Amino acid sequence: MKRIIMLMSVIAGMLTVNAQKDIPVTDQRNGQLWADTEGRHINAHGGNIIRFGDTYYWYGENRPYRGFTTEAGIQVYSSKDLRTWKDEGVALAVSNEAGSDIERGCIMERPKVVYNEKTHKFVMLFHLELKGKGYAAARVAFAQSDTPVGPFLFIRSTRVNAGIWPFDMDQAARQAAMQTDASRWKEWWTPAWRKEVEKGMYLWRDFKDGQMSRDMTVYIDDDGKAYHITSSQENLTLLVSELTDDYLDFTGKYNMVAPGGQNEAPTIFKNDGVYWLICSGCTGWSPNEARMFSAKSIWGPWKQHKSPFVGLATGYRDMPADKTFGAQGTYVLPIGKRFVFMADIWNPRHLSQSLHLWLPIEFDASGTPKICWADHWYESLHLN
Repeated sequence: MKRIIMLMSVIAGMLTVNAQKDIPVTDQRNGQLWADTEGRHINAHGGNIIRFGDTYYWYGENRPYRGFTTEAGIQVYSSKDLRTWKDEGVALAVSNEAGSDIERGCIMERPKVVYNEKTHKFVMLFHLELKGKGYAAARVAFAQSDTPVGPFLFIRSTRVNAGIWPFDMDQAARQAAMQTDASRWKEWWTPAWRKEVEKGMYLWRDFKDGQMSRDMTVYIDDDGKAYHITSSQENLTLLVSELTDDYLDFTGKYNMVAPGGQNEAPTIFKNDGVYWLICSGCTGWSPNEARMFSAKSIWGPWKQHKSPFVGLATGYRDMPADKTFGAQGTYVLPIGKRFVFMADIWNPRHLSQSLHLWLPIEFDASGTPKICWADHWYESLHLN
């Protein structure tokens, strides 16, 4: 019976791959599978896109058809037009060395690749969980390459800002955080627990060994300065941390955004001098209502706004805006003076088959972002 079940699974997988051969390569209809030039669904999730020369490079998680751990690594695709994507293979491969931070079976998520104009290197940061440790490690990892398609050389993984206080946290606030004790709280989500979180309870718990880093992104500002933005403190608080000039370490300058707000999947962009941060709530693989913040400085103060999503995902299960059209953000792609919100519609049963959602970001009369459903992301950008 086991052999029969295994044979059926293999056949089902073959049928899935064969069915993808019929996907129009440049159609990219939201809510449907997207094909590369070989007719296979683009397996690049949680990632980002950069442009180098006349070519775009799309990096993302190579997810397995079954299971949740990383068996291949970080995938990269290339395109001249953002619609026809060639699979360039694995940019950063897992290691077969037992005990390696990136040993096969670890979890590599949210890869972001940036080009460093000073060092002329391509730098990759990603969320890393060690093999067999679940989501306990909560590290950020660094890798580097001379070329956009790799191979990237893994450098190290680490917790964030060990032994360092947020730069804008005064002495009284530090003393208040030091009076907290996370081990006392067996029951979460009570008003008393939340007050302790806002004081910096988890900041203090992890102070010595470094702060947690899970869902993350990297932002390069107009002056070339790079910032790592991550969900930390048990996914309750966002951290904004300045990177060194080579993008391979932290300077030690960082602060907290929305302590206790439970935000993850951060995406960021700047329009007319205003920084916009769009995140999701924390509901596992299930979609939820996006959150949006704005600031005139990367360091805040950040003001929260209502979700930018409006209407229904017509043609895709009529998924409403308060579920972010069934998706979770991964990156905001600038195209000229326009922006495209990139997201994943997760399929936890078969993560490699998770769908891509790209939507143009519009702005209302006050300059506030607004994101409506579109069958094809490129129509309103006149990229037909």
